[in-house]
Amino acid sequence: MVGSSHEALHRIFQKDPALLTRALQRVLHVPFPEPREIAALNVDLTEIEPVERRVDTLLRAETDEGTYLLVVESQGKADDRKRGSWPYYLSYLYEKYRCEPVLIVITQSSATAKWASRPIRLGFPGWDSLTVRPLVLGPDNVPVIADERQAERDVPLAVLSAMTHGRGPQAPAILESLATALRTIDPDSAAVFVQFVDSCLADPQAKQMWRDLMTAIQYFWRHPLAEQVRAEGREEGREEGRIEDRRQMVLNILEWRGIPVPDDARERVDTCTDLDRLEVWAQRAVHATDVSELFSGN
Repeated sequence: MVGSSHEALHRIFQKDPALLTRALQRVLHVPFPEPREIAALNVDLTEIEPVERRVDTLLRAETDEGTYLLVVESQGKADDRKRGSWPYYLSYLYEKYRCEPVLIVITQSSATAKWASRPIRLGFPGWDSLTVRPLVLGPDNVPVIADERQAERDVPLAVLSAMTHGRGPQAPAILESLATALRTIDPDSAAVFVQFVDSCLADPQAKQMWRDLMTAIQYFWRHPLAEQVRAEGREEGREEGRIEDRRQMVLNILEWRGIPVPDDARERVDTCTDLDRLEVWAQRAVHATDVSELFSGN
């Protein structure tokens, strides 16, 4: 199970390697050649003990123009040690595989993205013996995908958008669009993407909104992470607790989507004891434009 944003930010490219080249082409506008094949490689770059070095994700891309090694590093904050380790990774990989290495850094922080994008120059002033220029994906260049149709066209890119922009004010619109788009792909892949996003949402309100959305469309509960959530706030298996949980979920989704809830509608939700009906209302709340749409046909 992915337990941190660091892991999720680079493992999404293991789940869908082609997403990385699409991001290079569409987000960074790097004319990277279209791969015929992409394969994950061993990330262990250890030479001799006790030195151990590992990249986060390593992919080999076969293109008509040659073979490239795509080195993906997930970076939470500035780290001056990377001045030594990143050049090492690239030179070691070139020596081992005799393929051109490309360093891609992904981060949720604009400040970290700015730091990571600075070239690493080794040598004396005016004469660089070695220059490393990372390609950086972050909140300033990864597109904000808050449109359902756009999210459906490229679900992995929509997942990446949610992972990098989950801290911002546009998070609710991004998460709602992604929740809808996940229903268009196979459930197993959707469950993996759900976990990636959940791991990257640092804002408690955004995280709870995401879990409520996933509960409403019944994807989140396919994943083992759901056991952790079910244990929070109520004793598992209690019918009363499940009903109260669904009531709160319906109201939370409406609140986060900015839909006014009159007192009579709130009372109707608060007094409902039919779990199946509450499930229907929660699903409708994801797309409703007015609270009256929840109760249509009931």
